Amino acid sequence: MKHYYLRLMVAALFVFASHSAAQSNSPDPKYFPDQVGSHRARGLIFEPSQVDSWPVELQTSRAWARTYVAPAGARATIFLYSTGSDSEAYSLLTMLAPADQIKFGDIGLASVVSPFRVYFFKGRHFVIVEALNKATTAEISNLAREYAGTLDPGDNDLPVLLKHLPDWETARVGAEYVTNLRTLKKLFPHEPVLDVVSFEAGAEAVAATYSGPERKVGELVIIEFTTPQHASDNDRFILAKIKELKGAGSHRVPTAYRRVGNYAVFVFNGTDVQAANKLIDEVKYEQVTQWLGDNPYPLLDAQRKYVATTLGVLVSVVKSTGIAILVCLSIGGIFGGLLFKWRRSHQRTVEAYSDAGGMLRLNLDDLTPETDPARLVGPTN
Repeated sequence: MKHYYLRLMVAALFVFASHSAAQSNSPDPKYFPDQVGSHRARGLIFEPSQVDSWPVELQTSRAWARTYVAPAGARATIFLYSTGSDSEAYSLLTMLAPADQIKFGDIGLASVVSPFRVYFFKGRHFVIVEALNKATTAEISNLAREYAGTLDPGDNDLPVLLKHLPDWETARVGAEYVTNLRTLKKLFPHEPVLDVVSFEAGAEAVAATYSGPERKVGELVIIEFTTPQHASDNDRFILAKIKELKGAGSHRVPTAYRRVGNYAVFVFNGTDVQAANKLIDEVKYEQVTQWLGDNPYPLLDAQRKYVATTLGVLVSVVKSTGIAILVCLSIGGIFGGLLFKWRRSHQRTVEAYSDAGGMLRLNLDDLTPETDPARLVGPTN
């Protein structure tokens, strides 16, 4: 009897574990509603079969799909790939779609539209909308746009590292974003210096090409490490590897390299070392510290806010006082000048007063005209 209860308990635990695993592997129904805009769902949610031809980045992500039908009969399948972060989702977009065709803000946060597929990312999700029979590019674009509106926006922004590229609003079109070393080495297979780089603790990287009539530099790669220690260790390994390559006479040496804060910044395939270093000068490391919980130093924070507020008030008072003085001096100068001119002109036009009855007057104030000496009576004997 004792063994019977033991077997029953083991069986119950097995059924519970199987049920929990099935629930954890099932997608959230909210990601695939029965209707998206004017499109209705056809069939159940299914898990796409993993095939060897798929990129490794997709094979490591959880994927679900469902087919939708438009009122006119055109069908399309939505493939949803859930990743661990917004950066990973954006990385899938740049890796699997033509990065030089990326548009920002139209469908999701960034998207690529091709004749038979629409790729976009939003939050932690990377989505592919694939046309089936009769579906036009406009129809699958409309479906993708409506489906993007149902997804959680996450941080609702592009990865911060992308914004630290020089002239980033132009360079982001065509920039490749990676979150693992394997993908980065796939982009630059002939750069041995990357063999010593470690992406431990969640390092990320962005690569962009700078070329054109005004800027012919090369391919800029920025790797962001999560801590100063990781940045310092990798910087030491990279410098040692560059020294080794130069000593061996290898031509696969970066055109320029420098550590900038927690960034390791490379320029590959450049033709001008000076231009490459000038490009690295434009990379700025901006550190942002954010407490996950309550600030453990509230007094310092309050003191900093008090100082900032006091300085702001002082500057405002000095500015307002200076402006008031300038206004008063300006108004006083204008009115004083007008009054002075008026009195001068009045003195020239008004006849001078004489207290001698008009017969004789000392010209002490220089207002009476000089008397003609020829008309004076000469001396009497």
